[in-house]
This record gives sequence, structure tokens and C-alpha cells, in this order.
Amino acid sequence: MANRDFRKNITSPCLRDGVVNPRRHSRVITLGRIKIGGDHSISIQSMCRTPVTRVDECLKEINTLATIGCEIIRIAIPHHSHVTALQEICARSPIPIVADIHFDYRLAIAAAKVGVHGLRYNPGNITNHQHIIELSKTASDYHLPIRIGVNAASLPDRLIQQYGGASPEAITECALSQASMLEEVGFTQIKISLKASDPLTTIAAYRCCASRCDYPLHLGLTEAGPPLTGAIKSGFSLGVLLMEGIGDTLRISLSASASNEVIAARQLLRSLGLRNEGAEIIACPCCSRCTVDVIGMMEKLEPHLSLIKTPIRVAIMGCEVNGPGEAASSDIGIAGANGSWVLFIKGEKVCKLSNNEVEASFMKRVQQVVIDKQGR
Repeated sequence: MANRDFRKNITSPCLRDGVVNPRRHSRVITLGRIKIGGDHSISIQSMCRTPVTRVDECLKEINTLATIGCEIIRIAIPHHSHVTALQEICARSPIPIVADIHFDYRLAIAAAKVGVHGLRYNPGNITNHQHIIELSKTASDYHLPIRIGVNAASLPDRLIQQYGGASPEAITECALSQASMLEEVGFTQIKISLKASDPLTTIAAYRCCASRCDYPLHLGLTEAGPPLTGAIKSGFSLGVLLMEGIGDTLRISLSASASNEVIAARQLLRSLGLRNEGAEIIACPCCSRCTVDVIGMMEKLEPHLSLIKTPIRVAIMGCEVNGPGEAASSDIGIAGANGSWVLFIKGEKVCKLSNNEVEASFMKRVQQVVIDKQGR
């Protein structure tokens, strides 16, 4: 286990009036049609679960993710036989594709030649200087950015020995030494990630790197775990960094469907006031006063609401105590009691709905609110 004395140095700086600090200045790189860094929006990434060889299924997954707000997708390319499938996916994908490469630099070169939009390699298992130079020259020829994707669990042995473990300083040194190697040949379209499975190590590594370079940073906590645990750990780690102005892209890595990752990332950015797209759901946590199935209603409505990209505030409440108040501050809401639901729009009671009709009627009203907002 890495030395954890760095914990004493990771106290978050005070945030004036709770406002997110100004964005860290970073250089701008281009990934497909997306600009990363500078003042450009923090982009949401995920990674395909479907093997690249199942082209149609892979594209179906990518299209679903794009619909709910994913802007960049990463695909693992473990074998040369997968490159032909990658070419078809790149040609048909609605969002930029990043090829994820381990061990064999030639896979990155092959991916670049078939239309991928960006490359990610692991400097813990692609270490040969000449191979990295060849990779960067190909990326330059095809105008592709490279992400140096450092993982604490796969650092080069020399850094583990030098720093006594996978410390934030070792992780940062791995990334910056690789970036220097790329810049030796004039390659500057570089993005860095510095991931660990421990939140405090991750925070400290990103802070360390952010203070030493102007490369755009991709935020992530690797191997975060199942949906609830992973979202909490990632939300804490990435939230602290984003509050400090650090981060240009992010992925919330979960042992769950990629859709969960995208929704969690959207909500994190929205909760920090960094993005406002989509439906913000205000929902009752439930208690013994509830006489309607709020949790069941949430499970029915959330998949529909996740498809909305227009900024909208929705309340789903389970009793008369908080329901009307929360609904009043929302664009639209429902409050349930005694087996039926009251629909509110902008705090005004509109109608009463039975359990049988509430799902369809509510979503119809939500769509109208969205149309009205788009028309303003």
C-alpha cells in the first residue's frame, strides 16, 4: 500500500460563498468535433461494455449513451483482429471514439489509420521510448489527441521503487515524464488522467499534476465499485476537484451499465452548477407517512426523464408535508396521497391523477413543459 502521509496535505481550500473556483487554465485540444480544455464545457465520457467485434450491438449502446448525454466514448481494442470492426464503428458513431490501448503500441497506430478520433494508452505497460515516439508521430499525422492514462495499479517498477509505492507524486511523475517524451517530437495534443481506486490518492494526484502543467485533465476514479458505492466515491473525489476548478473531461466508472455512468456524471456536473442540461429530479426520500409508492413511481419515470436534455426541474413527492412546497419550486411535479396524485405546474394545482393514469399523463405534461421552454 502506498504511503498515505499525503492525506494531511489534501484539505480543500475554502470556497468563497460555496461557489466553484475559477477553472484551471489549460491548453485546448480537439477530439473529433469536441474542444477540450480552456473555457470549453467539461465533457462527459463513458466506455463501451459491448465488445467491439459485435458492431451493431456496440453502435446501439453508443447511440443510447449519446441520447442521454454521453459526448465521448472509449472502446477497448485488445487485438489486431478488432481493428476492422473499429473502422465501421468509427464511421457510424454519433460521438467521437477513443481507442483504449494496452501493451501493444501497434494497436494504437492501427486504430489511428482506420478513423478513430483519439487514442488512450497506459504508460505502465507501453514503456519503450521508440514505440511511444512512433505512436505520437502517427497521432500527429492523423491529427489525433493522445490521453496518457495513468493507473496507480500499473505504474512502472522504477517509480514504485523511487517513491515507495503508488503515491500521488509517483502517479504525477509517470504522466509528466510521458508528456515530455511526446513533446520531444513536437506533439502537444495531450490529455492526462491520473486514476487510483482510493479517493484521497486520486485527489492528491490531480492536484499535484494540475499545479505542474497546463495539459487538460480527464477526471476519474478507477475501479470505484457498484452503482451506489461507486457513485458516492466518485462524486466525492471528482466533486472536490471540480469545485477547485480542476478537470476538463470526466468519467464516473461504475460496475454497472454505462448509462448509469452518464446519468451520474450529468447529475454531478449539474449539482455543481457546471452544466444545466436535462431533468433535475427532486424526489421524496419516503417515510411512514407515505401512502403511495414513490420509489416505484421513480423507477417508472426516471428512464423517461433521463432522455430529456432541456433544463427542467421535476418534483416527485410522496405526501402533503413536503409535496406542495417542492412542487412549487419546480417546473412540474406530482404529490401523492391516499392512492392518487396531484399534478402541479409552476406550483399551481392542475388536476388529480389516479395510479393507473399518472405515468402516461404526467410524461405528456412534462413533454409540453419542455416544448414551452424550448419556445421561449
